[in-house]
Parts: sequence; C-alpha cells; structure tokens
Amino acid sequence: MSKTVLYMSMSVDGFIAGPNAAPGNGLGDKGQRLHEWFLPDADADHRTGSHLAGVNREVMDEAMATGAVVVGRRTFELADGWGGDHHDGVPIFVLSRHQPDPELQWPGVTYVSDVTAAMNMAKDAAGDKDVLVHGARTARLALAAGVLDELQIHLVPVLIGQGEPLFEDMPPDHIELELLRAADGPGVTHLRYRVRTGG
Repeated sequence: MSKTVLYMSMSVDGFIAGPNAAPGNGLGDKGQRLHEWFLPDADADHRTGSHLAGVNREVMDEAMATGAVVVGRRTFELADGWGGDHHDGVPIFVLSRHQPDPELQWPGVTYVSDVTAAMNMAKDAAGDKDVLVHGARTARLALAAGVLDELQIHLVPVLIGQGEPLFEDMPPDHIELELLRAADGPGVTHLRYRVRTGG
C-alpha cells in the first residue's frame, strides 16, 4: 500500500534551509551544506544519486522510486519546479491556495488547495509506490491533518543556527513516532520514522 513519506535533510538544530532562501538561493545562505551528502558541489546532475554508494545510495534509490510528489508551492518555486519533472515524469501535486500563471504550468503538475486532497490524489496516482513529500510547511500541514505516514530525516552533523526550521509552529498535539531505521552514511544519519496514529 502506498505511503506518504517526507524526505528532508535537516541540521542537528532542526533547520532545513539557511536564512534568506529565495529564488536562485533556494536552500538559503549556506543551506547547501545540508545536501552535500547527495549533491556534491550543488551539481543538479547528481540529483538521482547515481554517484552514491552504501546507505546513501539506498535512501536516494527509495526516494527516486516514489510514484508521485506532493510539495508546497514555496518549495516548488524555490526549486524552479524541477523543470516540471522531479524524477521519471511522476506527477507532482503542488499545495497552493492560488492557481499559477497559465504560462508557468507544466504537464504533470497539478495545483491543489487542500493537503488531504493532495495526498489522496498523489496516492491514487502513485499506485503501489510511495509518495515523496517535500516542504516544511507541507509536512506540518500533513502531520496536523493526519495524512503523513512516515518521516525520512537525513540528519546532517551541523548547527545552522538560523533559517527555516522543519517543525516550527506545530499544533500543540503530541505526535508519537516509531523508529523504523537509523543508518549512518558518509556525512549524514538517515532516520526513518512511522507516524503513530491514535487508538
């Protein structure tokens, strides 16, 4: 059965991007450090992870085997929409309150205003494959709505100090996680958690 899985590189102090994230500086100032484990020298050609080995390769292979992507509009725009293709032409569902300029739309990209609807549409599109979730705000909304199944945190041994935190402004609900995997790779520790549901 398809699962919705957040894939996110994060500093030990909880940041997923440095300060001043903007178009052309999507990871913020010095935020590239969080992605060095799979994107050496900010080389977009390495996005598929084909240059990796060991657990880092395994984790990237899992991400690239997903059947759909759900992403927040801000993250999507900071990544220049990945040129309309995150990987292998899978459908991309962009969480947004507003439709895009028609000139900026790509085939395979759908704008959806509700996080639950976006997750359900992505699961339907993915079939038996997992759904890759991107964006801190999208993750927080999905957790609050109970539609995020797993978190795959790539914990990078650095303290960023400021920037975009992953879990800022979370609802006061206590969310329990179950550790499914902890694996060390060069420059990163991969932590995969299942979101525990009540009852």
